[in-house]
Amino acid sequence: MLSNQEQLKYSRQIMLDKIGEQGQVALRNAKVLILGVGGLGNPASLYLAAAGVGTLYLADGDCIEISNLPRQILFSEDDINNNKADVAAEKLSQQFPDVTIEAIDDMLDHELCDYYLPQVDVVLDCSDNIQTRYLINQACVEHKIPLIVGAATGFDGQQLTIDPNDETSACYHCLFPEGEKAPANNCQTIGILGPVLAMVAGMQSLQAIKLLTGNKVQINQLNLLDGLANTWQQFTIKKQTSCNVCASS
Repeated sequence: MLSNQEQLKYSRQIMLDKIGEQGQVALRNAKVLILGVGGLGNPASLYLAAAGVGTLYLADGDCIEISNLPRQILFSEDDINNNKADVAAEKLSQQFPDVTIEAIDDMLDHELCDYYLPQVDVVLDCSDNIQTRYLINQACVEHKIPLIVGAATGFDGQQLTIDPNDETSACYHCLFPEGEKAPANNCQTIGILGPVLAMVAGMQSLQAIKLLTGNKVQINQLNLLDGLANTWQQFTIKKQTSCNVCASS
């Protein structure tokens, strides 16, 4: 049951037929890991904390730089040289005291994945490098944890939801096999515009909220954003029988 304060605070969500009080309770009981607290992780963590997700784990080993500030909206110049996860956790805790927030101020590795993934209901991949994406995808497949991938460069973005609990779900390795040349472009090489990240992070947050409240989430659908044309396109992908990560799952 929700308290009177919670019913008032989340009233606009509760009145939605697809959420209701039961959905809001599910959000309060949910635990989400956000991998990467940069341009995607900043708005995603804000949206999920504001929606009433009960526990957030924020993982990032990087420190804040002045070039981050135009798009990493939780941070200010006073935060430069401090760890992103630590600063984000502190600020979110002040704004959302009912949410439990734990900072993981290190780069996620296999050992940390094995420790944290059994504790969470969903993972948001907000990282900015391909090796981290491969790592978290494989770990989520192994632990049967849904993974919501987001990426953005320039004016373009992409989002993909992976659910290892569904035997038909493709994984990130299906889309970009590790043995082949995967896209290596990132914000440091070709630039990025903050609102593009906000749109992709909003889509990731929406997928997470739907999943946590028992609403249907589309798997095997790659959503591509063209920020210049103001369009989203959807492409169907398939689970690859030759995938060395998910084919046997």
